[in-house]
Amino acid sequence: MTAELVRGQNHTLPQTRLEIRISAGAPVVAGATLGDEQGRVHGVEWVAHPGSPQLHGLEVSRQAAADHRLAVDLDALPDGVHRVTVLLALPLGVGGPTRFGAVAPPFVAVTGLDGDEIATFTLTGLDSESAVAALELYRRQGAWKVRAVGQGYAGGLAAMLADQGVDRAAELAGSIQEAVARGLARSVAPPPPRTPESDRVRHAPAPAPAPGNGQPPVPPPNPASQPEPLAEPAAPAPQGGPIDYAHPRRRPTAPPPPPPAAPPAQPGQPAQPVAGDATGWSMDERLYNQVWGMFEDMARTVAAYRSAVEFAESRMDQELERTLSDPRSRIGGAGDRAREEARAKRDELTGRARESLDRDLAQLAAESAVVEPALPAAYAGWDNPVWHGYRVPMEIPMALRIGDLRLPESADLRIPLLVRLPRERGMWIDSGRPASESAALTGTEQLGRLAMESAVLHAARLLAVYPPNAFSVHVIDPAGSAAGALAPLVRSGVLPAPPASGAQGVSSVLAHLTRRVDLVQMAVRAGAADSLPPDLDLAEQLLIVNDFPHGFDDRAVTQLRYLADEGPSVGVHLMMVADREEASGYGPVLDPLWRSLLRVTPVADDHLADPWVGHAWTYEPLRTPPGSAVLDRVLAQVANARRTGHR
Repeated sequence: MTAELVRGQNHTLPQTRLEIRISAGAPVVAGATLGDEQGRVHGVEWVAHPGSPQLHGLEVSRQAAADHRLAVDLDALPDGVHRVTVLLALPLGVGGPTRFGAVAPPFVAVTGLDGDEIATFTLTGLDSESAVAALELYRRQGAWKVRAVGQGYAGGLAAMLADQGVDRAAELAGSIQEAVARGLARSVAPPPPRTPESDRVRHAPAPAPAPGNGQPPVPPPNPASQPEPLAEPAAPAPQGGPIDYAHPRRRPTAPPPPPPAAPPAQPGQPAQPVAGDATGWSMDERLYNQVWGMFEDMARTVAAYRSAVEFAESRMDQELERTLSDPRSRIGGAGDRAREEARAKRDELTGRARESLDRDLAQLAAESAVVEPALPAAYAGWDNPVWHGYRVPMEIPMALRIGDLRLPESADLRIPLLVRLPRERGMWIDSGRPASESAALTGTEQLGRLAMESAVLHAARLLAVYPPNAFSVHVIDPAGSAAGALAPLVRSGVLPAPPASGAQGVSSVLAHLTRRVDLVQMAVRAGAADSLPPDLDLAEQLLIVNDFPHGFDDRAVTQLRYLADEGPSVGVHLMMVADREEASGYGPVLDPLWRSLLRVTPVADDHLADPWVGHAWTYEPLRTPPGSAVLDRVLAQVANARRTGHR
């Protein structure tokens, strides 16, 4: 039976291999400290955090997220450790909330490896605190217990670490926040939070076998569930004109219709996948939710497999260590037999884990096979036949596909990477040399060309999914080096002006977009849309910047940072095509800019992390099929719709 703890209450732990699951209303940093009998932390090597996530017997998340799963093996903790304190902190300097009073109370659960909850604690009553000691696992008279703490610190991580006796706590807190900021720059933004009512109706994988009888204690993946569509009402449009650059929102008056029922499965067989089997108000919304559910399914399935393999390796090492520590086992063939038996058990456990993984991946592959052909153009790859029947839409879609994701355990299964529209985060297409096999085989000049071609493809998709004249693209190309890549946009006539070149061209475009951001912000805040100049283009704007920082002075860099920070809220979005190393001369002044953008690459590279377990996923950019004219046909229709004002 689960113990629901209140602040200060404790509960005995029935086992020593545990998971600590954390759910919060916003991304939080999760860490843990190891303390002695007095609760003192002996040094930074006794602190687990995103920059140093693993200690003996303890592993925490590598990035900030709204959901965390921390692994604890109390028997494997270093000698002298009597206390494990779980810490939560808000990531600072990244534009999110700065106090826990502004977010939903975090929820913490201590579970066994089978997922059954042992104790839970909801951290209520927090206000100005930006860090909190959530709970502690402590040893008393040979037994381990959990205590609900909920001690908040308005001074943040530094104050909390100093309170536990950590030397140079402020320096360590700064390094943790920096590690988190780097992680946020490479992470895929999670979908909106979920509710039980929005769980996807899909075939749930069979639970993992319980520990014992030679079975690895592997936590089963959670039942697949969807991201909940945002339900807050949209911001009211100012009087005088429909200006609304908020994220698409709706407040339903009734629950959405149920998803279509799957065909009945044969006894002993998994349910047949159905396209659109998630809840939603439209097929597009159902498909969006289903794709995110597949993404989460694969992340957790692979996490369970990797955990099983690590357990099997660890068990083999422990058995060999016990065997070889006994001098009697070294005589005769006892040692050899022990090694063979340990390896045989390891192979058996990993084989079972692989069978379970293959079964789950086969189900996901079957689902992908029915979902991919059913995707609308905004969600589909350029090779999808849906583009042959493309027509310029009259409404903005829910999301846009910007690439594919895969894991090494299944190179053939790819998950579409869908991002919500309107974009709330800009994009940085890295024209440098990412540390991947694909990049190693690509020359520096070719990488730069591929990066700009990727930018053009992303821009073309945005133009294609917005209604006529509802989206505009501007290009800054200081040296004119992107003429070849920009040819499809120029040839079709969808660019309202030629690419800006030279210092004067850079200054002119930045001044124009900065003025637009300022004016629309003032109009929205004052409710005075009728006072906007008649020549102001109220369409969504995308600025593509090539070869940064060439052609940019200090003033231009400041304007660029302003557009990245303030532009998305009023419909101005940034797409940088840049090599981070080349821009390093500006020093830390550009760090906030890079952290605010989602980094993608023009070649396959494993740099993106999922929001559930933090796997490094290989991102693959979308490409048009060789010899295909699909891009020119789509852009020609967009240009024609702009001229005629309709599809």
